[in-house]
Amino acid sequence: MLLQPAARSSWSIASLRHGRTRLQLRRLTASTYTTNVRDPDPNYVNIVEVGPRDGLQNESAIIPPSTKAELVNRLGRAGMNVIESGSFVSPKWVPQMAGTAEVLSTMERLPGNHYPVLVPNLKGLEILLDLLAAHPPSPTSPPLTDEIAVFTAATDTFSQANTNCTIAESLERLGAVTQRALAQGLRVRGYVSVVVVCPYTGKVDARTVKDVSRALLDMGCYEVSLGDTVGAGTPATIRRMLEVVMGGAGGLPAAKLAAHFHDTFGAGVANVLTALDHGLCTVDAAVGGLGGCPYSPGATGNVATEDVLYALGGSKYTAPGDVDALAEVGAWISERLGRANASRAGKAMMARKERERILRERERVT
Repeated sequence: MLLQPAARSSWSIASLRHGRTRLQLRRLTASTYTTNVRDPDPNYVNIVEVGPRDGLQNESAIIPPSTKAELVNRLGRAGMNVIESGSFVSPKWVPQMAGTAEVLSTMERLPGNHYPVLVPNLKGLEILLDLLAAHPPSPTSPPLTDEIAVFTAATDTFSQANTNCTIAESLERLGAVTQRALAQGLRVRGYVSVVVVCPYTGKVDARTVKDVSRALLDMGCYEVSLGDTVGAGTPATIRRMLEVVMGGAGGLPAAKLAAHFHDTFGAGVANVLTALDHGLCTVDAAVGGLGGCPYSPGATGNVATEDVLYALGGSKYTAPGDVDALAEVGAWISERLGRANASRAGKAMMARKERERILRERERVT
């Protein structure tokens, strides 16, 4: 289904594909495209750990901010250097994200790490800016965060369910958020949900994914994360989507794209490898396979960080994070949440550690 914008919106298929919008004319210079610092090694895979935000937003129980802050701390100590730490959405709609201000102000902030937060609108951004003003950085204390993420979708139906507006209307809102954030010195990353299958309308037109991603880049996002929110993608459908998004006139460069795949049907890791084969070098993942989407019925968690790191082992790729330490973190947070650990690699590693512990106990006894 192609994008059907509101009549008065400056965002339209015609303007996205062939013209320039008001926001494009007003946007900051193209230097905003270079705000993301990438490793010069082309085989280095950036991993955005989304467990504390995307991973927890669909939990049924309210999670104390202290637990969320401890999760961020443990992930940082396990070597993750980009950790999405919360969201400034209304607790009325996503109660699990309440307390993000407390999380940011109490968690550890390791030098060189980034701790982005999701911001849906100008109100959420103003709350964040007030928090940053109340906690100014110092030579010994980095800022609470230096990055926000904004989000939209590739179908109007999903966008209406998620944010109560069309894609076109969401882009207008996000353009204002992005410009304000950039003017305040924050980096901005974009998300596009349901890039393969929409839970309400079915197969998604990859041309719309391309158009929406281009709009986010044009408004100043340094990178756009392509979300298989339903987790129904396969290597074949991911490949076809990427070929459309990256190919033809106005094709988007792989360096500006990231992979965000849920693991509902067990194809998450295979889909990640497909994206890497197409030149993408940033992957979103969640420790313990945490996640789900409240507006995508039936979707399970994100592809597990431990599973991604295990799959990359011995390959040409390198990535941040200690997989053994992350397995411990995944087991810990799963236990705290009272849920099964969804990471296959993590469960296997913890089972191995338990066997080794039992053998050591037996040796001491004998």
